[in-house]
Amino acid sequence: MDDTEQLLTIGVFARRVGLTSSALRFYDDCGLLRPARVDAVTGYRRYGAGQAPRAVKLRQLRAAGLPLVDAAVVLDGAEDAARDVLRAHLERTRRTADEARAVVEGLLREASGAPEHRGIRARARIGGAELASAVRQVAPAAATGAAREEFPVLGCVLLELVDGEVRWVATDRYRLAVRVLRPDGFEGGPRRVLIAANTARSLAEWAVRQVTVDIECAAEAAGVRLRSGADRREVPEGAGQGRSGGEEPGVFPDYRLMLEGLETGRHRVIVDRVGLRDAVTGRAGPVSLSVGAGQGDAADSGGSSVPDSGGSMVPETAGDAGDAGDLAAGPVLEVTGGGREPVRMRVVRTGPGLRIAFDPAVLVPALEAGVGPDVLLEIAAPDRPVLVRSADQGSFTTLVMPVREGAGADVSDAGRTDG
Repeated sequence: MDDTEQLLTIGVFARRVGLTSSALRFYDDCGLLRPARVDAVTGYRRYGAGQAPRAVKLRQLRAAGLPLVDAAVVLDGAEDAARDVLRAHLERTRRTADEARAVVEGLLREASGAPEHRGIRARARIGGAELASAVRQVAPAAATGAAREEFPVLGCVLLELVDGEVRWVATDRYRLAVRVLRPDGFEGGPRRVLIAANTARSLAEWAVRQVTVDIECAAEAAGVRLRSGADRREVPEGAGQGRSGGEEPGVFPDYRLMLEGLETGRHRVIVDRVGLRDAVTGRAGPVSLSVGAGQGDAADSGGSSVPDSGGSMVPETAGDAGDAGDLAAGPVLEVTGGGREPVRMRVVRTGPGLRIAFDPAVLVPALEAGVGPDVLLEIAAPDRPVLVRSADQGSFTTLVMPVREGAGADVSDAGRTDG
């Protein structure tokens, strides 16, 4: 950077290039758009005016739906590789256009209505599809089976109306999922309601057919009411949890303490979300993820897989010289263990090499709940909770506990690393 170049605050630079400040922080974390200067004391980021063209191009690529891994190729790769990535993405976009159009047309045909307002302590208005999506993302993290029997409260989803936001939270002690919604209208609060996970899923099935949903918590009631026009759903506290005699569901864990206690991620790995999910799915026991931690040569053959220019998985063979060359050109994530052949994937990463193990039964649902083509794993250490973030939806956060490598096919509580 030229020392005479004008430096802009993150807010000013964000407005100039059409990005949010949170997006700029995310792209800094990913290594795609570093600030020109970071104050060592305050941590404030400053950007050079000359960085604007790159930021605008990155915004355009993301608006077009390109995964971060592919956006990095377009920004910094060879011209031929950039063209291949763009052509592949264009074809994928064409294939999904008809389905997206049908969904939008269906939503536009829905009708909305105005609720009554008497006796309401807190109210928030949310799009029906957005509410349903939030529940479907969070509910899989709720406890089931023996864990729910032992701790009934963990079989619930927490609904919060607080600080002008609607929050859905669930945890089974090994996963924590939080989705924050920004309502179109909000009044009253704060309010907290526990809803059994199965009941929450039923509400999602109803909400997805509504244009808007009003979430209402009455001052004198312990439950919540969801309304869309004349249609309504009344949900008592802990509804569907199967308790008797009015027993309270228990005290829900303080998820804020969990999030505030997180250590700063020393490692950041960005990878194709669906590709990683497919690489982990079907493995019989703990699965190891390695990046630059003594893994084999990326160009080796032997039945593993590499991503094509569009981020999908293709078999790697000794004759795939082009693919092997592409794979060797950048960081590679290797997925091993669980009775399947290794799979190698192209990634964007920061930090030193690492190796970490997960229970597929915990990691796969976290990946499935994500939105968009990319997932960011923020890892402080192989024995600390891992933050799973969506590059396209900063309002959704998942924490996943790793396991001890070699814990066996039947991953019990003793095999987890939460002590």
